[in-house]
Amino acid sequence: MSGAHPHNEDHLTSSAMLQDIVIGLSDGLTVPFALAAGLSGAVQSSGLVITAGLAEVVAGSIAMGLGGYLAGRTEIEHYASELAREHREVLEVPDRERAEVDELLAEMGLSPATRAAAVHELTANEEQWVQFMMRYELGLEKPDPKQAPKSAATISIAYAVGGLIPLSAYFVTDTPSQGLLWSAVITLVCLLVFGYFKSRMTGQPPVWGAFKMAGTGALAAAAAFFVARQFDQS
Repeated sequence: MSGAHPHNEDHLTSSAMLQDIVIGLSDGLTVPFALAAGLSGAVQSSGLVITAGLAEVVAGSIAMGLGGYLAGRTEIEHYASELAREHREVLEVPDRERAEVDELLAEMGLSPATRAAAVHELTANEEQWVQFMMRYELGLEKPDPKQAPKSAATISIAYAVGGLIPLSAYFVTDTPSQGLLWSAVITLVCLLVFGYFKSRMTGQPPVWGAFKMAGTGALAAAAAFFVARQFDQS
């Protein structure tokens, strides 16, 4: 039994990583695709589309990674702030905090006698008491301090990978219009597949999720293309 080890942290890490991959890939597939489509309607050189697209992928991956890092740091700071507040309340208003523990246990269906024993046991140790309030009153789990840089790296890499997919067609075609055609085919297929599996993993209708993601990418690209074409004609 001494060798048993809980797997909660592994599950939490995997879930967070999956969420970060989804965030990075979904934006990486749609934003550079829309940019390349818009440029294809305004320029005659695939080289310009590739240069601008790569610049956007680099800038976008950095920005997305930074956003993921700041979100992770905000979660850590929020948890630390609430933890300090709970410690303060346990010391300053212990009777009110004990009453809140009793209310939480009552909501769980415990009998009065069992609640009285549980409240006495839980509040005998300050750290145990505070952790109970953090989890069951506030619904907060202690965040992994290493998660912020992990999220930044995962989102950034996923965005870059997703962004290179629509640009890949322009490397092997002669004109922006040809590049756009193949880019649209490749990207829409990827969006359909990605949307399908993303929806399955999140418990949503997979087919609808696939078409919704592909439709979003197609609308963004079409809007960028026609806006760029209008400016080019003017």
